Amino acid sequence: MTNQFSEAWSRMIEKLDAWFNALVVNLPNIIIAVVVFTISLIVSRYISKVVTKILSNTKLQASVRSLLSKIASIVVVLLGLFLVLGILNLSKALNTILAGAGVVGLAVGLALQGALANTYSGIVLSFIKHIKFGDWIESNGFEGEVVDLDLRSVTLKQPDNNLVYLPNKMVVENPIKNYSTTAQSRVILQCGVGYSSDLEFVRKLVKKTILENFDAVENKEDIIFLYQEFGDSSINFETRFWINSTSALEVAKAKTDAMIAIKKVFDTNEINIPFPIRTLNLPESLKIEKTNSN
Repeated sequence: MTNQFSEAWSRMIEKLDAWFNALVVNLPNIIIAVVVFTISLIVSRYISKVVTKILSNTKLQASVRSLLSKIASIVVVLLGLFLVLGILNLSKALNTILAGAGVVGLAVGLALQGALANTYSGIVLSFIKHIKFGDWIESNGFEGEVVDLDLRSVTLKQPDNNLVYLPNKMVVENPIKNYSTTAQSRVILQCGVGYSSDLEFVRKLVKKTILENFDAVENKEDIIFLYQEFGDSSINFETRFWINSTSALEVAKAKTDAMIAIKKVFDTNEINIPFPIRTLNLPESLKIEKTNSN
């Protein structure tokens, strides 16, 4: 037992001595490798700042500029790592790392299909011109202002000031309605007047009221007034006009102002906006008797 312990101890000492000799022999290479890797880290930060500065003069989204600067930084670090492995004569280890990276990359890709799809969709959204910061859009049943666009989701601020985070994949794969692609928005207002009203006078009055209350409307020809139907209790009409805004909130405010102004002039001119009523016609043969209970 003592001999076996002594033999194992001597082998361990020999192994440590061999490692120490190898360390001493390769010490210059190790120092050079550390210096090279440190320089690569410093250069990667500088390259990242330079790329960010160059891209700041382009029309790319902030998320794309950040992504490209990070990619440039990672490439520089990887080049430094390859140089370090070459200096340390670890070419076989490099081949093993590359082979392992391929297998690991395949496994990670399968496990993170949804996340990678959102990342790719985020890059696509960042490059297209149909959606950008500040646009008012509607997608997947949600409507609001685009306040952020990263590699995971599109952030919308709704009219109630709540934030909605839409995965990029859903935005890319579904229709997008962008209210900000034009300089104006159309306001559509529906109302009804009583059957005893002078329809021609109502049309002229509504057009005049809108013309006087909205600066974007330059003449009456820009206002569309259409009678729609003979309703159950009113003759219904629809009027349309433009405002200088692409915000859904501004459209709602303009519609509110138009309703207030039209209601005011209708009251002044004794034009009735009837509400649904029901008339009961009782046959003459029907008698209603009242009974008094003591």
